Amino acid sequence: MLLVSDLAFQRCIHPHCGTTVDLADTSFQCPKCGGLLDVAYDWDRLPVPKSLKHFESKWSNRTDPLDFSGVWRFRELFPFAPDDRVMTIGEGQTLCQRADGVAAYCGMKPGTTYLQYEGMNPSGSFKDNGMTAAFTHAQMVGARRAACASTGNTSASLAIYCAASQLMRAVIFIGSGKISYGKLSQALEHGALTVQIAGDFDDALRRVQEVSRQLGIYLVNSINPFRLEGQKSIMLRVLEALKWEVPDWILVPGGNLGNSSAFGKAFIELTDLGLINKPPRIAVINAAGADTFYQLYERNGVRWNGGKPDDRKVGVYMKYLDDADKRADTLASAIEINRPVNLPKALRALERCGGIVREVTDSEMLDAKAKIGAGGLGCEPASAASVAGLLKLVREGVIDPGERVACVLTGHVLKDPDATVAYHTADQKVFEEKLGKRGVRRVNFANRAVQVPNDLTAIVQAIELYA
Repeated sequence: MLLVSDLAFQRCIHPHCGTTVDLADTSFQCPKCGGLLDVAYDWDRLPVPKSLKHFESKWSNRTDPLDFSGVWRFRELFPFAPDDRVMTIGEGQTLCQRADGVAAYCGMKPGTTYLQYEGMNPSGSFKDNGMTAAFTHAQMVGARRAACASTGNTSASLAIYCAASQLMRAVIFIGSGKISYGKLSQALEHGALTVQIAGDFDDALRRVQEVSRQLGIYLVNSINPFRLEGQKSIMLRVLEALKWEVPDWILVPGGNLGNSSAFGKAFIELTDLGLINKPPRIAVINAAGADTFYQLYERNGVRWNGGKPDDRKVGVYMKYLDDADKRADTLASAIEINRPVNLPKALRALERCGGIVREVTDSEMLDAKAKIGAGGLGCEPASAASVAGLLKLVREGVIDPGERVACVLTGHVLKDPDATVAYHTADQKVFEEKLGKRGVRRVNFANRAVQVPNDLTAIVQAIELYA
């Protein structure tokens, strides 16, 4: 099915190439240079809101499923789909909550720190923002099967959209032992075909791309530029919550780098369209056990360079990973990725947004996760990378305590309940099995159960002592 349009199309991200591709193309690869593609628009011929306050009017029409969606109410900023082809399940009903407790933990002043909580999405993670857009495009091109490689959240999201629509079958690829049961259960419950291969996420992603090409299956991993169009809406909701004022910093966990790429594209477009004066700075936070982006950006000096990144340095580092058989290894399974497919787009985002990259340990993430949870928002370990990164950047003097920051929490606490229970348990065997063997030796904010006899007096005494 051809979707020929000169208002919305796909375009190679490299300025020296700039090849355009029809909207219906599902190879998601530049046919000329092999680069990644953007969804692009002829903004000169499209109706663009005069200000971001325009979107406030959508709230008066919440009986319309598109205006109810926290993604599609901003559809004028990613106008690739006609309204009657959009597939929505009410995604994007999320919070951007002031978090003074987290601010105090990180050394920030009260009223400066906000948590963008994506765990409220239907599948429990930010992936639904992108999946609604990718699934919409899949419908537009007549797909009957859709596939992804996943550490868990993408598979859960794809499965729920396939199940809710009954329009296509979900096929998911996972690596050996590289998915939490909380996430796997969602894919199984929603009827996805699950293919577990010997290898990690990087292996699964390579295979799912090969299989999708061979069998003509629609691919929904973040190499798909339509995925990233939907994920732009996360930043639009942050701005909405802050009364359209741009924060100084956005902090986001870095795995496959889809979010950092999407956020960068959102702010670049908003700046170029004159809807904001300047973008915020973006800090991408890697797990120390999956820190390819940190190593390339901060240690090896790889930059976008106006569309001409140093591919030699990237190639050398990737060869090192292969030669050393170095695999990603972190408790933060959602970002346990060594070969981020969106590396070029993330480099572009950081160039335009004055970005930086940091890495944090599993212990730092778990402590940050406990402080986040104590404030009322439960998140999975990878989510807490953003707050652990904030603590580090404040201590480094990079972020001033008075600056306004938004930390993205990407997934719900029940995505990986085993990590939470192990952190707070007094059972050494449980702790060692989940955390100790991954290098975690100490937890600073454990909330352990109090052991008491089945005796009323002892129970009352314990409550009075501890509460």
